[in-house]
Amino acid sequence: MTYRKRLGLFTRLVRHHDEQRASEVYADALAQIDLAERLGYDVAWVAQHHVDPAEGGLPSPFVFLAHAAARNTRIRLGTAIVTLGLEDPIRAAEDAAVLDTLSGGRLELGFGSGGSKSSFDLFGVPGAERQRVYAEKLARITEALDGSDLIPGRRLHPPAEGLRNRTWQATFSVAGAERAGRAGAGLLLSRTQPRDPAAPDARIDEVQRPLIDAYLDALPTGVAPRIGASRSVFVADDREEALRQAHRGAIRFLDHLRTAGTPELAETVDDVLRDSYIGTPDDVAARLAADVAASAGDLIVQIHPVDPDQRASLRSIELIATKVAPQLGWHVSER
Repeated sequence: MTYRKRLGLFTRLVRHHDEQRASEVYADALAQIDLAERLGYDVAWVAQHHVDPAEGGLPSPFVFLAHAAARNTRIRLGTAIVTLGLEDPIRAAEDAAVLDTLSGGRLELGFGSGGSKSSFDLFGVPGAERQRVYAEKLARITEALDGSDLIPGRRLHPPAEGLRNRTWQATFSVAGAERAGRAGAGLLLSRTQPRDPAAPDARIDEVQRPLIDAYLDALPTGVAPRIGASRSVFVADDREEALRQAHRGAIRFLDHLRTAGTPELAETVDDVLRDSYIGTPDDVAARLAADVAASAGDLIVQIHPVDPDQRASLRSIELIATKVAPQLGWHVSER
């Protein structure tokens, strides 16, 4: 069976300006998903964040995606990611199962250990325990989705049949990629990646290639690989307009890092935009075509950290589907 590359739209539900209300942010994100459905995007992914609307404005992804599911009939709906270490794994499994049932089996369920320090402080999870807690809860939710007894004679309800085969794991590490592979889960790669100090100028696909290799090597025999590469992509009809919007977004993001007390994550506009694909459709298509990791599976585009106004965001979503992705081998599904 020939694999069909999928195109995903990812949103962090970030405010375009400090005065924008949560209701407006959510309405904008839903309008973007509606447009993605009409244009043939395959999956709409959302991130989960807590008490930091400048980083991401959605603490409850299952609630939001249930609303999106009621508005659309075709596009798949994904979490990228649920910060599992901050959740009760059985309650997360139940919420996911209800959403998958309501949406007709359209959920793509992504987990990760990530989350800002403030989120872990909020939920009383020590940062040093992050990986251990994540591993324990990942094992527990996997049992639930597999249909194992949660207590004697009691299993997950609704059963969410097939959802276990639509789980994903996000990671920055080779060890995390190996874990995803051993589990037969999909691998979610981030829009940016920490660099080895010995190779600070390495391209993002060069940095992520070892993760892909480790994942593929760890997959059980007969399990098809599922790789989703998130990339920061902003496309405009005019190159100078795209660069102007990107510069403005990067300045706003730098201000956020200073306010959040993490200025070391990026010091300049170039730092912020290092792994971003910005320009006209042809500009962006050429660069994405050279990105080996982005070509390894599904392409998941997000507009962060540019985060322009809604008009520019919708136009970028349209240009990606109509001008960029077709040059990369993507085509609208016939279903």
